[in-house]
Amino acid sequence: MWKWAVAAVAVAWVGFIGLVYSKMVGPPGEFAAFMAKMPGPLYLAFPFETLWDRARAGTLDVGAEAPDFELAPVAGGEPVRLSSFRGARPVALIFGSYT
Repeated sequence: MWKWAVAAVAVAWVGFIGLVYSKMVGPPGEFAAFMAKMPGPLYLAFPFETLWDRARAGTLDVGAEAPDFELAPVAGGEPVRLSSFRGARPVALIFGSYT
């Protein structure tokens, strides 16, 4: 009897891990809303850091072109597209948090 109970718990845990991972690979806002509803002790029931690293690893390889995007300048003005710099001059992308 206990073997069936252990198997049921293992299947439920794997299903729970799959659900969390499927939310992690989605848009960040949807993942945040999902996690906000999760009770605190459940955070301890899955390997969060390992899943997060795999979900957010990206698909770019070293030397691959960066995907095109458009940003509004901080000082205002016309939006700037990354593709407008291709072949013209090098571009350094620096990401950081000021919070």
